[in-house]
Amino acid sequence: MPKKKKLTYTSLLDSRDIHRGYEQALETVQGEFGQHHPMFIGGRRVAAIEDFETRSPIDNDIVIGTFQKGGETEAQSAVVEAKQSFISWSQIDWAERLRITRAVADRLEKEDALLAALMTYEVGKNRSEALAEVCEAVEMLRYNCAIYEEQKGFTLPMSQVTGERSTSTMRPYGVWAIISPFNFPLVLAAGMISAALLTGNTVVFKPTSKAPLTGLKLYAAWVQAGVPGGALNMITGPGKPFGAVAAAHPDVAGIAFTGSRDAGMWLQRNFSVRQPYPKPFVAEMGSKNPAIVTASADLDKAVEGVLKGAFGYSGQKCSATSRVYVEAAVASDFIERLRVKTEQVIVGDPRKSDVFVGPLIDQAALTKFADAVKDGLADGGAVITGGKVLRDGVWNQGCYVRPTIMTGLPRGHRLFNEELFVPFLLIDTITSLEEGLRESNDTEYGLTAGIFSENEGEVARFFASVQFGVCYANRRGGATTGAWPGVQPFGGWKASGVTGKGVGGPYYLLSYVREQTQTRA
Repeated sequence: MPKKKKLTYTSLLDSRDIHRGYEQALETVQGEFGQHHPMFIGGRRVAAIEDFETRSPIDNDIVIGTFQKGGETEAQSAVVEAKQSFISWSQIDWAERLRITRAVADRLEKEDALLAALMTYEVGKNRSEALAEVCEAVEMLRYNCAIYEEQKGFTLPMSQVTGERSTSTMRPYGVWAIISPFNFPLVLAAGMISAALLTGNTVVFKPTSKAPLTGLKLYAAWVQAGVPGGALNMITGPGKPFGAVAAAHPDVAGIAFTGSRDAGMWLQRNFSVRQPYPKPFVAEMGSKNPAIVTASADLDKAVEGVLKGAFGYSGQKCSATSRVYVEAAVASDFIERLRVKTEQVIVGDPRKSDVFVGPLIDQAALTKFADAVKDGLADGGAVITGGKVLRDGVWNQGCYVRPTIMTGLPRGHRLFNEELFVPFLLIDTITSLEEGLRESNDTEYGLTAGIFSENEGEVARFFASVQFGVCYANRRGGATTGAWPGVQPFGGWKASGVTGKGVGGPYYLLSYVREQTQTRA
């Protein structure tokens, strides 16, 4: 049987089969909408006292489903189940955990069109972004398996002394609370869950309340592959009560979180003071990502890369290009070319094949966009293109906006520093690469950064000096976006990350285990 062709964030395959399968899945997945869904604790279907309804950001008349509003009681029960299952799950041969994880990858690959269509409905991704995310999730699971197998479960013989034999082995911590975001509801959840389960930990998983059905599909894939119900538990509902339990429960051994800086810092601080001793905390908390365009840049590459990096998935990526520093000699040409290309972008229903920019996730995001435009204009900024909320016709039932480019703001303005998570790009003019590097690094964040330059010396200085964890040069597919498991480990510096080990990289699994030396005399 031939292997499926892979669709990544930087390569869209022009395949009729891909489009046909996706469009069929759009029809099929609607058959599941409007249903009531349980939580799962210890393998049992569990209902909460209250529930909540989710609707599609594409069209607010589309009801995705009704889900359980899990609270502290349910979260505590799930921790108990996960703790009870830890010994048996952690003592399963690591080769069996590999087999199960690979079976999950196979199942996700088999259902790629359905999962992509579901994400389009739940979080508003266009087809290429949604299909690529499913492919990335499959690759993430397989890459984590490959690393674990290559390292033989992280068990290594050590140097021997007379009469003694010693082994170093990496052992699981116990129960992990895992919290995933709306913008990559499948792959980021899959990455954290697989790292924890593969290394022998047990999990209490709380998916984003914006995409709980995608979370349930991922949960089902693990259970169908053979993970015991107590080893993986799933709680739906608001983040605050779950976070409170995760931070304070003495049987939670670690937390893995992807989301906003504010939420991540609240978790980290509470986890550090409410536990009896330090415990591992794995987090990715967004960024304010710069791209530098020097006078030697290929402007065709730069315009394409910045456009895709800034406005892909409506700017709702932690890796989105949000600041551009362009050398004065090419600034006018670059800005004009980018304006023209941006105005050609189609904003609309992401189910349609020609749409690049879909809806914002909710009204709060729309308000943030409108406030950014208003504040920027009030403080001297000039809108080069965009700046408008779209309300009529095809945009009537969701939160749609025009991709926006603004220039002229003073350095130090809040819009240069705050992550917005909307399609809003600031451009500033610089006189040298050194000035661009200085401005790029003048942030508390440090996730992704890019440069466009045909001068190898400039590229080398960029890589040596930029204070970001994931860095690109001359990337048409996305100036600061599009990392792939096993190719670009994805982890941030400073306020963007905690462990210094990127997901999809060779060291990521080590965040979920601790070393034990075993000596036999």
